[in-house]
Amino acid sequence: MLKHRSIFLYPFSLVYGLITAVRNILYDSGILKSAEFSIPVICVGNLAVGGTGKTPHTEYLADLLRKEFRVAVLSRGYRRRSKGFLIASGSPKVEDTGDEPLQMYRKYPDITIAVDRNRKNGIAMIMKEKPETSVIILDDGFQHRRVNPGYSILLSGYDRLFINDHLLPYGNLRESKKNIRRADIILITKSPESLQAIQRRITVKEIKKYPYQNLFFTSITYGTPHPVFESGNTDDRIFSGDHINGTGILLLTGIADPQPLAEYIRERAGEVVVLSFSDHHRFRDKDLVKITNAWNSIKSKNKFLITTEKDAVRLREFGNIAESVRSASYYIPVGIHFLNDDQAEFDNLIVDYVRKNKRNNRIS
Repeated sequence: MLKHRSIFLYPFSLVYGLITAVRNILYDSGILKSAEFSIPVICVGNLAVGGTGKTPHTEYLADLLRKEFRVAVLSRGYRRRSKGFLIASGSPKVEDTGDEPLQMYRKYPDITIAVDRNRKNGIAMIMKEKPETSVIILDDGFQHRRVNPGYSILLSGYDRLFINDHLLPYGNLRESKKNIRRADIILITKSPESLQAIQRRITVKEIKKYPYQNLFFTSITYGTPHPVFESGNTDDRIFSGDHINGTGILLLTGIADPQPLAEYIRERAGEVVVLSFSDHHRFRDKDLVKITNAWNSIKSKNKFLITTEKDAVRLREFGNIAESVRSASYYIPVGIHFLNDDQAEFDNLIVDYVRKNKRNNRIS
């Protein structure tokens, strides 16, 4: 659901909109310069704050391209404690890279995962330290106008479309809706699998995409649960059939939009307790009391703690969880699925761009 705050914040949204509009005008007019680079740069981002499924879509792109190209992913590294440019290597911690880059590093060790708040500098450093790189995926960089990407993918959640939203702080938008013009592809994420053709047509009409833009619908898919901790054991009650049917579940999340996962769990468990923290929440000792109380409130004899892959990255560094909870803790990997058999078309657009663009020569 779209979150609109107090109406008294609306005037501040007008001021914020003016500031972002002036900034975009300065970049669009060339007064402020955007850097271009000699290798393909694909930007993945959104207009709204969080909750669009950016990480699984970034991972999809990385997995698609790594089969043919040397891929690097550049992220800001949100809430990391390290400074400047960093390439993940060895056994980094969340405080070094942030949770999402660390998740991708562990999943795709053959891909360069780098973090830098200054994306222009980050791209330059990747090209210097990893000259074999064929393509760079710019994670959450749509508003980073200091870089002019060769290809831009804009995400918007189906249940919180940007066309129905407002600018911060009254709404959730980082910039005006009209800036969708900078996107080459628009992805409507978290779409219902049962979405009818008439509903897709209505959404496309409402968005009013430009003729040069492609628009696709994707839905979220949930994989087989995996142990969060190395001491966790595979359990047939989770890994077979509906995975968690007939058990008690503590769903522990620290993500922007836990609702879709909560609904997925509730369809498959007789008892569900949801414990939600803010996005990118860093678990502390004081949170252990809440986790323990929620765990003990579950009445089912067979019970498990289920979390997201991103939360699992942070939980692994939280050492005070009781062994009875640790051994029953699992994360559910998240993937994406293209509706209307559009996956091949999307894949071809991405791969063709990387193959054909030796230089970053976008025509505005």
